Amino acid sequence: MTNGRERALTRVPIKPELLRWACDRAGKSESSLIERLPAIKKWLAGEKLPTLKQLEAFANATRTPFGFFFLAEPPVETIPIPDFRTIRSERVRDPSPDLLDTIYLCQQRQDWYRQNALVLGEPPLDFTGSATVQSDDVAFAARIRRAVGFDLDARAEASTFLDALRMMIDAADQAGVLVMVSGIVGHNSHRPLDTAEFRGFALSDDLAPLIFINGTDTKSGQMFTLAHELAHLWLGESGVSDVTPASSLPARASVERWCNAVAAEMLVPLDGFRQAYSRRADLRLEVQRLSRQYKVSTLVILRRMLDAGGLSREAFQAAFDAELKRLKAELAKRKAASTGGDYYATTSVRVSERFAKAVLASTWEGRSTFTEAFRLLGCRNVKTLESLGDRLGMSDYLRGGAV
Repeated sequence: MTNGRERALTRVPIKPELLRWACDRAGKSESSLIERLPAIKKWLAGEKLPTLKQLEAFANATRTPFGFFFLAEPPVETIPIPDFRTIRSERVRDPSPDLLDTIYLCQQRQDWYRQNALVLGEPPLDFTGSATVQSDDVAFAARIRRAVGFDLDARAEASTFLDALRMMIDAADQAGVLVMVSGIVGHNSHRPLDTAEFRGFALSDDLAPLIFINGTDTKSGQMFTLAHELAHLWLGESGVSDVTPASSLPARASVERWCNAVAAEMLVPLDGFRQAYSRRADLRLEVQRLSRQYKVSTLVILRRMLDAGGLSREAFQAAFDAELKRLKAELAKRKAASTGGDYYATTSVRVSERFAKAVLASTWEGRSTFTEAFRLLGCRNVKTLESLGDRLGMSDYLRGGAV
């Protein structure tokens, strides 16, 4: 076995291009990494080789699997589900380690939940894959609202955007959808997710449909993402999505256009919107008023104004671009002022309440190990699991004792 001293002294023959690839993959500049690990400068120049210990530190800093450094050339990493994201009509490439790791983690959770559902004999959900992109978006938006239990009047009466979002998440959860919302990778607060890269994705399955929402987005933005990803599940389509309600998408993006249309209709039905929308009012004030009324993003309201014929495409695009710029600045300020929050409150949101309850029940019934529960829920001890169960209203069940 290699001891600590040997690891510190053993030099590793690493190609500089692999080091540069790791920097690019992590979205970190070489200069910023050199400040943290000064020896990198000589490694990149081929003047010196790193020790095993130094290479491990570099791998951690760039979030690169250690074995990648021993390949003959940089690997080509692809997202394991369809990628519908676009920027200026072009496909987005080179997924970050944060996006990849988040998808892998959610796939692991989905696989666990599916196997658990099979053991319990749960019936498949009939809505997954029940639509096609040729289906009428208005009719399916109404169908999804009914199936999930979205109450438009209750959402409109919600005190805050957060209350409305929680109401929508709870409704989806009751319908059998695992909705996971987080702004970090797993439970690592040092790895924040970036809305510029993605806002959400769907993992379709007839027993364990899963939606992940980037929690660093605004609450109203998260609501549109949730509605958009629900449309993906009705199509039976997994994928990382383009969920901005923009005026246009590439011709090949038929799935995204359909999901955007369904999401907009689900959240802001056009017939009712035409009656609520006053075209004579000041545009900025009317956008804000309708955003508060429907508890959706101002971008969605602008899009519905276009759909209702109240804005020309040119006027819409100008207002949309200005509002998008304002929202990005506002979001940056909120991120700078954000705090970690309560572990028990955030955990049930990050992994979905339905998933957390299933893991706890399986663990206390002896079908899953405590080690597995710790891994799936990000806990470290049994006491934490019990406290989480208390917060989820499972205290009588857990102490009633299946173990």
